[in-house]
Amino acid sequence: MSAVEQTIDEGKLNEFMGRFVGDLGASLSAALVVIGDRLGLYRAMADGVPLSAEELAASTNTDARYVREWLSNQAAGGYVTYEPEEDLFRLTPEQSFALAQEGSPAFVPGAFQLSTALTKDEEKIADAFRDGHGVGWHEHHHDLFAGTERFFRPGYSANLITSWIPALDGVQEKLESGGRVADVGCGHGASTILMAQAFPRSEFVGFDYHEPSIEHARKSACEAGLDGRVSFEVAPAKGYPGDGYDLVAMFDCLHDMGDPVGASAHVLGTLAEDGTWLIVEPFAGDRLQDNLNPVGRVFYGASTLVCTPASRDQEVGLALGAQAGEARLREVVTEGGFTRFRRATETPFNLVLEARP
Repeated sequence: MSAVEQTIDEGKLNEFMGRFVGDLGASLSAALVVIGDRLGLYRAMADGVPLSAEELAASTNTDARYVREWLSNQAAGGYVTYEPEEDLFRLTPEQSFALAQEGSPAFVPGAFQLSTALTKDEEKIADAFRDGHGVGWHEHHHDLFAGTERFFRPGYSANLITSWIPALDGVQEKLESGGRVADVGCGHGASTILMAQAFPRSEFVGFDYHEPSIEHARKSACEAGLDGRVSFEVAPAKGYPGDGYDLVAMFDCLHDMGDPVGASAHVLGTLAEDGTWLIVEPFAGDRLQDNLNPVGRVFYGASTLVCTPASRDQEVGLALGAQAGEARLREVVTEGGFTRFRRATETPFNLVLEARP
């Protein structure tokens, strides 16, 4: 194919360079958000009281010169507010809600922890590009596991009990009266624990193939006072034990599996006759052009760095990707033997799907 003669439109080039500057600033600042979270800098500013770099450093046992530079970066990005008359810095209520209050539904530092962990794994992923081999979830930097929980937990806290479970046909009533639930691909167990706290008459078990995550989940359940009613076991999605479950849940993990059709068939075999499979997946349209937006950019990025390599590391290696879309997910679920499938509800970030035998 012959080269196409190109003419540079200076206005379009300037527009692109402006986008680049914003992206470069964001990428450099990601590590600084993680540092601010890790060192308690945001938490020390949570009350919104203006303070100097020296005061913040003293209250967090950190170095004032580093803190000054950190605050300047954060103010330039709109993550901290600067008051030039007094040379002081503060968090607005909105900034505090998103950066300093881990229980809030808008808490964002976990997302940056996840993203910086993936940057540390860039060399592994580049190697995978060369020959198509996989990179297992367990092969990533340990910050990915904690960051993933902290990234997804705010959305689960805001929606799982109040919106997603009520949108399923008859499930809330079963859990209120006492049902059996399997949370497959549970990771650190945030979703399992949230459900167990909301439905004290039901029994919950979380499964994940990643043993360190299961160990973390067990500690979290113990700290939440849920010993005896919540358990966690190391098991793969195609081989977790038990049957007669009223609800099997998979949160943001079906697309990561090497053989999601096989996992679907296994779920079908473990459900009660009138059981339900809850599948929460990243929001996506069915066509690439539907997903060329900021949310799609985030999910395609994560899919390239985590989800596709994880699937390629397993048997079959179907590699659905994090933007598979509802139509492709329907195919996977029905190929596994389910006859009923619908979108129960959605958020700007999630597709919430219900499958029935």
